[in-house]
Amino acid sequence: MPEKLIIIGSGPAAWTSAIYSARAELKPLVFEGAYSDENRIAGTLPLGQLALTTEVENYPGFPAGDLEGYLDSALPKEKRMEMPPHGKDGVNGPELLELMRQQAVNFGARIITEDIRRVDFSKRPFRLNASDSKTYEAESVIVATGARANYLGLPSEEKYKNRGVSGCAVCDGALPRFRNKPLAVIGGGDSAIEEATYLTKFASKVYLVHRRDKLRASKIMAERAESNAKIELLWNRTVDEVQGNDREGVTGVRLKSTVGEADLELPISGFFLGIGHTPNTAFLQGALELTDKGYVVWTAAMRTYTSVPGVFAAGDVADDYYRQAITAAGTGCMAALDAERWLAEHGT
Repeated sequence: MPEKLIIIGSGPAAWTSAIYSARAELKPLVFEGAYSDENRIAGTLPLGQLALTTEVENYPGFPAGDLEGYLDSALPKEKRMEMPPHGKDGVNGPELLELMRQQAVNFGARIITEDIRRVDFSKRPFRLNASDSKTYEAESVIVATGARANYLGLPSEEKYKNRGVSGCAVCDGALPRFRNKPLAVIGGGDSAIEEATYLTKFASKVYLVHRRDKLRASKIMAERAESNAKIELLWNRTVDEVQGNDREGVTGVRLKSTVGEADLELPISGFFLGIGHTPNTAFLQGALELTDKGYVVWTAAMRTYTSVPGVFAAGDVADDYYRQAITAAGTGCMAALDAERWLAEHGT
C-alpha cells in the first residue's frame, strides 16, 4: 500500500511539513537522511545547515534566555545526553531542529534515517529508492532537501566552521563575536557583495576578497561595494589559510596573490563565504524541472507546486533568494497544505 505522503529532508521545511501533515492525519513518512561519511563530506548530514549553527537569534519565539528546563521536558533523555551543554542565550541550531523533529514525532510522523537515492515521478504511485536498498511508494511527495553553502575546501576553513567561519551573513552576522570587529568576505559576485554590505551593519571593517581584478557582480552591486566606506576590496587574492586558535576561533586570514605579490595576513574575527550555494537535488536526476542553478522550479505563484502534479518542494531546495530558517519553515507549512488539498482533490 503506497504512503499518502513521503517527505524528503530534515531541516525546518521538512519538519514543518511533517508537523502540519501529521496533524492532518496524512501519516507522513520522513526520510531524514543517513549519518554517513559520504553525507558528512558533502555537507548533507541530517538536520541540514541549521545543525551547523550555534546561537539562533532571529527565529521567532526564542528570545535570549535559559531553556535548559524546557529542553529537558520537551526532548527525550537520550537526545539531551547527545547534545553539548546548553548556553544561556536562547536556542541554538541543533536544539531548534531537535525540537521541530520531536514535535513532528509527537503528532505521528514516522522517520527513516536513510537517503533517497533515486526517484521515479513518471506515474503514480511515485517510486523512491532509498539507501537501505528498499523501494517506497507514495501518492504525494514533498522535496525539502535544502541547499548547502559552497566552501573553499581548506582544512583550516573546516576547522573553524561555526567558530568564525560562516556561509551566511544574515544568519550569523549580528552575533557578538562579529560586532565591531574586522571581517572578511570571499567572492566577487552579487552574493558576496550582499554579504559584505549586510555585515557593514555590525563590523568595524569588511574586506571583500576577490581572485580577479574586477568584480563579477552586476554594475549596480559593484558600485555599491566600491562606494561603501566600510568595505575594502582586495583584488587578485586567494585564501591560503584561515588562522585562529581553540579559545578565540578565527583570528586572521592569510591571502595569496594571483599576480606575484607577497602574501598578505589580515587580522579578522569572521570569515564569510559569498561564493553561492548548491541545492541538494542531484538525486532527482531529471525527475523535476530545475533552474540553471539546480533549484527546483515552483510552477505557480504562492504555491509549492513543481513540474509534476503531486510533488511539492519546500525550503532552500527551491528558494535561492531568502534562505532563512523561518522562510523555509513557512514554505514547509505551505507544502503540507498543498499536499493535503491535492490528495483530497484526487480522492486519496
